[in-house]
Amino acid sequence: MRVGGWIAILVFVFTSQVFGETKFDEWVKDFKAEVIGKGISSSLVDQAFEGVAPIPRIIELDRKQPESKMTFADYRKKIVSQLRIQRGREMFIQHRKLLTEIGQQYGVQPRFIVALWGIETNYGKNTGGYSIINALSTLAFDGRRSQYFRTELLNAFRILEDRHISLKKMKGSWAGAMGQCQFMPSSFLRLAVDHDGDGRKDIWQTPADVFASAANYLSQSGWRGQQIWGRSARLPEGFDIKQANLKIRKSLQDWQNVGVRRSDGTDLPIAHLEGSIVLPDGKGGQAYLVYNNYRVIMKWNRSTYFATSVGLLADAIAK
Repeated sequence: MRVGGWIAILVFVFTSQVFGETKFDEWVKDFKAEVIGKGISSSLVDQAFEGVAPIPRIIELDRKQPESKMTFADYRKKIVSQLRIQRGREMFIQHRKLLTEIGQQYGVQPRFIVALWGIETNYGKNTGGYSIINALSTLAFDGRRSQYFRTELLNAFRILEDRHISLKKMKGSWAGAMGQCQFMPSSFLRLAVDHDGDGRKDIWQTPADVFASAANYLSQSGWRGQQIWGRSARLPEGFDIKQANLKIRKSLQDWQNVGVRRSDGTDLPIAHLEGSIVLPDGKGGQAYLVYNNYRVIMKWNRSTYFATSVGLLADAIAK
């Protein structure tokens, strides 16, 4: 039997022991009382929990550790593929008017909205098929991060109560991220936008709401619309690897003075910017000189792989 098969069996046994029907029923009863006490209608709560049961596959995914780390070079090849670049350019052209309007309103360059959309859900194609209520109930009951997911589950009910989406259509990832921009319920409540003015913040099916919500997230996180995210860079021989750290910020002139150059070897631009050196693949890998907007992207997803790929895809889409 393959290792994956044994893992599945072990997870099933584990979850069968932990998720006893009686214990889960008790947990549901307690949560129902809490959510109803916070103003959510009892009929909605009862309907939402019909047929809900812990999903072993979600616990497996939550616990799963990758067997080997993918290099950034491999990640970039997969995520910033030529197919995704081409599709991004097509989506940019198709929605140019709307993207331009939203970009101007929120001070976010449209290419970054499209890049985030492309990486998160392949331009809306892969939004996840799990019931958000069932997924979050599983994780809230599990115990590893129960309070966090319990809060997200409560937020999901607030979204349903406000009728932004129906219970049947409220689907997303196994971890509870929703819609074409993959917002957790808490992010939805803080940052989702009803751009088309129909009374619903529909990040599942309405492009206007998807784009405006993503732009609002970036804007509220400190995005600077007149700046880029960063650029590929060439480091000098003997560069102190300890200087490659997001905590270290220097002016472009200071980086120029120590020998950092553009990837083609030419001088860095003359601009009043502070930047940091990032090496997603570590010493010997491609270097990037990144700015404020890179840090904003990392508030969306705290991964240098993700943030760098968003920047590279945005640049490729704009070419």
